[in-house]
Amino acid sequence: MGIALLAGRILYAYLFIMSGLGHLTQPKMMAGYAASKGVPAPGALVLASGALEIVGGLLIAFGYQAQWGAWMIVAFLVPVTLMMHAFWTVADPAAKMHEMVNFNKNLALLGAALVIAYFGSGPYSLQHPDALDFLKH
Repeated sequence: MGIALLAGRILYAYLFIMSGLGHLTQPKMMAGYAASKGVPAPGALVLASGALEIVGGLLIAFGYQAQWGAWMIVAFLVPVTLMMHAFWTVADPAAKMHEMVNFNKNLALLGAALVIAYFGSGPYSLQHPDALDFLKH
């Protein structure tokens, strides 16, 4: 069962690591999109949010200080969800549905981050007491 938790942590973290890399490798494009959504100081916030995603994602994936990593993801998701996917402000029905889907997806991701923030990384993590037992043999 621990392998399922490890796989879940890695798959969950992958999304944020890859997204964060996109923020850092395509900052002008991402800042332009953020500006179109009314985000203040989009250039700086794109870089900061990318760093939050990468560091938080890596902490979760490796299971080292995963609770802190999860709180980083929470700190990323709350403002992004409210600012970037404010479906209630969109008039076009198709665009509104798109934003609502992304808003709801982010709520689910937020829920998972809160679970990790509460329970931590579990087995098969760098912080687990038996994590490096395989080196003893």
